Amino acid sequence: MSFVDAKHGFVVDEFTRVALVCRVDTSIGTRAVIEELAPAFEANGKPKFIRSDNGREFIATTLKNWLAERGVAIAYIEKGQPQQNCFVERYRGSMRNEVLANEDFDTVLEARIIVQQWAFEEYNTRRPHRAHGMLTPRQFADGWRVGRR
Repeated sequence: MSFVDAKHGFVVDEFTRVALVCRVDTSIGTRAVIEELAPAFEANGKPKFIRSDNGREFIATTLKNWLAERGVAIAYIEKGQPQQNCFVERYRGSMRNEVLANEDFDTVLEARIIVQQWAFEEYNTRRPHRAHGMLTPRQFADGWRVGRR
């Protein structure tokens, strides 16, 4: 199976660069977005806003209402301007270069396991970022939280 056959959705914290959500499935609709955001908000706190493209799953009234009920705004990027969501685009490029270019998946489950393993283990905990003084996203996030206490 080509990864093109699967849909993927990511949530990356713009400040810490921690990958919070990494979903791989045959389709990702509004309910799936909410299913991923709810535990992410619970575990990490709700953000002031989320930045997203104008995909149907993000412009749906159901998601807009769900976010509004939680006091979370949506900042949509302009159509055809992926650089306005540069952290997700950088993340997506890294995943493509480090994982997808080197793997052939037989099933969505296999793709999900490998991509999530890369996101939550490799990217978050082993891959340093120059913008954070060569700390991994998790190290930076943990250090920032300790400094704020």
